[in-house]
Amino acid sequence: MPGQRTVLSVLLGLLLALPPLAAQEGAESRGREAGSKAVRGSNAHGNELRLLFTGDILLSRQVQDEWTRRRQSPWAGFVELFRSADWVGGNLEGVLGEAAGCVDSKSPCFSIGEPALHLLGEAGFAAVTLENNHAGDLGPDARRHTYAALAEQGVLGLDFARSPQFFRRGDTTIALIGLSLVPAADGRVQQIPSLALMQKLRLAGSLANLVVVSVHWGQELVDWPNPQQRAGAAWLVRNGADLVLGHHPHVVQPAECVAGKPVFFSLGNHLFDQKYPQSKQGAIADCRVSQGRLACRSLATRTPPGSTYPQLLPEQSAAPLDCAVELRADLSLDGVAVRPQPWSAEVPTDTLALEGWKDGKRQWRSRRQRILSLERTALAGPGQPPLLFTLEQHDSPLDMASGVRPYVYAAGPHGLVAKWRGSALAWPLLDAVAEPAGDGSVLCALHRGDSFVVLDPQTKARRTAAYRWNGFGFSGVEGEAAAVCARRYAEPPP
Repeated sequence: MPGQRTVLSVLLGLLLALPPLAAQEGAESRGREAGSKAVRGSNAHGNELRLLFTGDILLSRQVQDEWTRRRQSPWAGFVELFRSADWVGGNLEGVLGEAAGCVDSKSPCFSIGEPALHLLGEAGFAAVTLENNHAGDLGPDARRHTYAALAEQGVLGLDFARSPQFFRRGDTTIALIGLSLVPAADGRVQQIPSLALMQKLRLAGSLANLVVVSVHWGQELVDWPNPQQRAGAAWLVRNGADLVLGHHPHVVQPAECVAGKPVFFSLGNHLFDQKYPQSKQGAIADCRVSQGRLACRSLATRTPPGSTYPQLLPEQSAAPLDCAVELRADLSLDGVAVRPQPWSAEVPTDTLALEGWKDGKRQWRSRRQRILSLERTALAGPGQPPLLFTLEQHDSPLDMASGVRPYVYAAGPHGLVAKWRGSALAWPLLDAVAEPAGDGSVLCALHRGDSFVVLDPQTKARRTAAYRWNGFGFSGVEGEAAAVCARRYAEPPP
C-alpha cells in the first residue's frame, strides 16, 4: 500500500527504551530555586496578586517613527500601573528583522528593529504572544530569532507549539496558552476545537491554578464578537480556560462572563498607528487574585490624534465583570504538590520539567520532557493511591516515528516512579484520558485507524478503545466502559 511500512512483529505491552519523566537531576535539584530574576509577587491566597493584559502592540511603521523622534518609551505613562502589577502581558504584532525579508508583498508586513524590541523588557512585560497573522511576516527563522531576542530581555515570546508556559507568582501558578485562528503569512494557523488544543488545556489545568488563553480571532474593525468567537469562547471555557483574552479586531469588543469565566473578546489596540476613531480606543484586562479567587475589570486607554502612544484613562472609567473564578488547587500526590518548573530565559520552551514541593521546599525535579497532557487519576481503583497519567512525545522503534506515548507514574520519596513507560496500547495513539466508569476509572483512548502491523500515519480513520489498569499495564475492556469511551470521543476534534 503506497506510503505505508510494515512492522514484522508487535509485542503489545513491551516497555520501550524511552527516558522516563521521573529521571532525576543531580543534587542541584533539591532546595528552593532562586530564579534568574527578582519576581514582584505576593501570596495569592492572602495578599492580592495583580495581572494585566494589553491588546495589540505594534513596534514598526509610525510607532517606530514616533519613538525614533521622541526617544521616549511608549509606556512612559504606564510606569506606575505596570509597577503595581505582578505580571504584564500583551499581543505583539510583528517579528524581528528587515522589511526586505517580508514573505508576502501584498499584505502589511511588520518588521521590528532590535532596539524597539528592547522597549518591551524595559516597560516590564513578562510575556507577549507571537501567534497572530503577523507573526509569520518574515518567515519561520524570524519567529525563532524573535523568541531568542525577547528572552534576552526577560520576556517570553509565546506561540502555540510552545504552549502552555507557566509562571509562578506568590503561591499562584499561571498557565498561558497562545493561539491564532487568523492565518499568518507563513501559513500557520490553529483551530477551535482541536486535539492539540484540548491536550494543552488539560496539561495547563492539571498543573496551574489559573489557565489563561490568549487568542487571535474575529473580524477587523468589527466591535462585536461574531458567532465563531462566541462558539470558540464557550468551547475554551468548557475545556478548562479560566480567562480568555482576545485580539485582532483592532477595536474593543465588550467583555462578558461566559459560563462564569471572564472573556475579553477583543482588547483592541494598545500601541498602534491606525487612525480610525474606534481603533484609538483600547482596553487593558486588569485581573486580581485574592483569597483564592480571580476577578477582572477593563481599564480604558485612548491614543490622542496625531500620536501612536496610548494614554490611560481615569480608573473610575473601569468596567468590572460580574464573575469571579475559583482558583484550582495544586495537584498533589502522596502529600507532595506537583508543579511545573516556571518559565525562565534559561530553560528550553519546548519541554517541561515537573517539581515536587513539600513544606515550602522543592524535594525533586524531573528531567525535561515533551509532555502533551497530564492528569491525576484513580486508575488503580477505589482506596488506592492516585496515579499520574501523562501523554508524552517520544521516538519509538515500534512505529519508527515520534509519536504520542502513554506513561503512568506513582509518587516516590525522591520523585515520580514510572509504573508504565510508553507501551503502545493496541493501536497508534492520538489521545487518551481517564474517565469515571463503574467502581473506578477507565482509560479512554482515541486511536488512529491503522495498526502497528501495517502503518499508515496519514489515515483519517479513527477508533476508540477502553482500558483498565491491571497493576503493571493496561488491559482492553468492553461493555459499558467501552461505551463510555465511545461517547467521550463521539465527535473528536480535527
